[in-house]
Amino acid sequence: MDRTIDYLKIERRTRTGKLISNILIYTLLALWGLIVLFPFYWMLLTSVKSYGSYNAEHIPSFFTLSPTLQNYVDAFTTVALGKYLLNTLIFTLATTAIMLVVITLAAFAFARLDFKGKNLVFTLFLSLMMIPNELVVITNFTTVTNLGMRNTFLGLILPSVTSVFYIYLLKENFAQIPDELYYAAKVDGTSDLRYLRRVMIPICKPTLITIIILKIIECWNSYVWPRLITDNPDYYLVSNGIQEIRENGFGRENIPAMMAAVVVISVPLILLFLIFRKKVMAGVARGGTKG
Repeated sequence: MDRTIDYLKIERRTRTGKLISNILIYTLLALWGLIVLFPFYWMLLTSVKSYGSYNAEHIPSFFTLSPTLQNYVDAFTTVALGKYLLNTLIFTLATTAIMLVVITLAAFAFARLDFKGKNLVFTLFLSLMMIPNELVVITNFTTVTNLGMRNTFLGLILPSVTSVFYIYLLKENFAQIPDELYYAAKVDGTSDLRYLRRVMIPICKPTLITIIILKIIECWNSYVWPRLITDNPDYYLVSNGIQEIRENGFGRENIPAMMAAVVVISVPLILLFLIFRKKVMAGVARGGTKG
């Protein structure tokens, strides 16, 4: 009887401890979520406030009773936001497409082909990840300037068409494919490129989708390189366009319209990640699995 009572007490204490632990965990997660999401809420709220009502607020208001979309109209009509979005779309799609071809061929070579010095070359490739990005930017800037490719899409795109990390990630995925499939394909007379296209790429599709999404986000948020290589507004990307809006006075004077422009730029990436978040996590997890 005493043992039964002791077991009940232990069970109650365990349940109480789990309950308290869950309450603390969910409370901390809720606070963290509030801290992370509040800037986005404030950005969206400010974008729908009128210019007059925003300037009339001596104490910031956390809601508005008269939302307006005029700020979004001003963001597109007062500055060339549409042009910046088009430039960014061209830069993002072209860079991602070329990079996908480059890293796929490189990863296939390191994962499947046998050539002299392969391991040494791959080690040297990985060592490039240790070089600070600032040094690479300086070298690329000098090269592109000497080639006369400043203020061109070619100058924007070329330095971004490869990534050692993505080559490594894709190579690890290719290496997981059984060798028997490759040998069987070679017996049937299949070429290396055909085997890559018909077998390896479909099997590693989740990782490729992950790389594409991450590269799109990287290109869309690119700031330092486009800022260095372009001083012609005709080639500005959205990140540089926002900086230009702020420096020209429009963004400083009309904060709600500035926030509307930021919302327009941010929404595509947010939607992209929300739609494909499961594929991104699956691709990253697959890239870290061996065997």
